[in-house]
Amino acid sequence: MNTPPEKFVRVTEDSLLAFSTGCFEEAGLDNTHAALISRYLVNSDLRGVRTHGTRAVNGYCKSFEAGSLNTRPNARIIQETATASIVDADGTLGYLPMTMAAEQAIAKAKEVGLGIGLARHHGHIGSAGHYARMCSEAGCIGFCVQGRQQGKAPQDGRSHQLGYFGNPPICFAIPGGDEPPIVLDAATCILADYQRGPEFDALLEMIPAAFFKSIGYTAIASIIGGGLAGTSLPSSHEMKEQWPASGAGGTVLAIHVDSVIPEDVFRAESDRMVRDVRDTYEPMPGTDRALLPGNIEHERMALHREEGIPYGEMEQESAREVGERLGVTLPWD
Repeated sequence: MNTPPEKFVRVTEDSLLAFSTGCFEEAGLDNTHAALISRYLVNSDLRGVRTHGTRAVNGYCKSFEAGSLNTRPNARIIQETATASIVDADGTLGYLPMTMAAEQAIAKAKEVGLGIGLARHHGHIGSAGHYARMCSEAGCIGFCVQGRQQGKAPQDGRSHQLGYFGNPPICFAIPGGDEPPIVLDAATCILADYQRGPEFDALLEMIPAAFFKSIGYTAIASIIGGGLAGTSLPSSHEMKEQWPASGAGGTVLAIHVDSVIPEDVFRAESDRMVRDVRDTYEPMPGTDRALLPGNIEHERMALHREEGIPYGEMEQESAREVGERLGVTLPWD
């Protein structure tokens, strides 16, 4: 799904930011809120992570237009200790409250070595990597996960195989020095959401250990990202009645590197691992280089900023729909 598109038009970073921001403003958000979400979505496009880029603008705007999410939230810190802060998102999309949670986690980590920011009463947070990268860029190890209530299989008459249990976004971000940071920006299921069918079902018996691991990752991520953030509280159920798409929670953990080891020593060790893997390991089948997670995205961001973002047919279709509905000029016109 995140392979480069075969057919595309090139769009610039600035034009895509303007288009996305304009759409969110037309859907009811103020400029600052619209620009913040757009910045994250365009960053995903720049990294080549098409699933979490501006293709989502249409769906997000529909949720705002339908009243499923709050366009004018009073997102605020409702509880705080020396190491933790909890943000109430007031029923809006997850990007703003999770940014606040990450900022709180970083600030507390720099004070006491470790900080945690949690957000509740919000919608989708997008890529967990946005918030873990904030930590990494601030000299911290970052961890981020989204959660919502999991457990009971949907009662829609279909079979729900445990091996495909949930798929919450999760990310670890490790600061580097001269080399790109190590960023594991993923989701917990071993298979992508679209990888379903007999050919994939056969893997359940072929590699059961992999599925058991992803079942466990999903359970842990859902509890840390959802249960710990308060998705099961009565207030969360009340918020969902008012804002139906606000049932998610999110957690950001920041570990201040320099509080436990000199930062330059740690960054040098991160760089060493990146180089050793690149120089001594055989690439994965179908690839030509041995790279750790985060390197490709780092390279693509630099390339797309220079050459423009290759905007595929699915992205164009989504942009046309929301642009026409809200009266916003397309980013390639």
